[in-house]
Amino acid sequence: MVSLSAARSKLPVAYSLSAVLIGAALTLGALYLRRPTAEVPQNGPASPEARAYLSNLALSDVSMKASENFMKQQVIEIEGNITNNGPRPVQSVEVYCLFRAVDGHEIYRERAPLVRAKTAPVKAKETRPFRLAFDNLPDGWNQAMPTLVIAQITFAR
Repeated sequence: MVSLSAARSKLPVAYSLSAVLIGAALTLGALYLRRPTAEVPQNGPASPEARAYLSNLALSDVSMKASENFMKQQVIEIEGNITNNGPRPVQSVEVYCLFRAVDGHEIYRERAPLVRAKTAPVKAKETRPFRLAFDNLPDGWNQAMPTLVIAQITFAR
């Protein structure tokens, strides 16, 4: 049988060991959270190479319509074509869709893919349709076609 004094002497060792382990875990957790993160190139500005290629991409037959989804919410759809008039195959193209208020200032911005990276590249002189759907636009939107600004171009290898 363990005496009361022996049990008391083991108790501070257990607390000390637990405190050291918790302190080490907190330190490692803080170091992990403060580590540098990898840069995500798709959210950055377009590369100089992509900016130089912009004049080779053309949008045509762009139209906007409203429809209702199965949850009875209004969905705004922008449809059109993108043509690659340049010599290089394009793997993906993303645009910023800039929605404006009645007074003309930007009230909502969303980045959306015109050409998805998982699809076949858009070859030189090829035209491909696109469709963008928006179901969460702010109430102050002026109901006009948003401005489409090419944000990123990725070339096929």
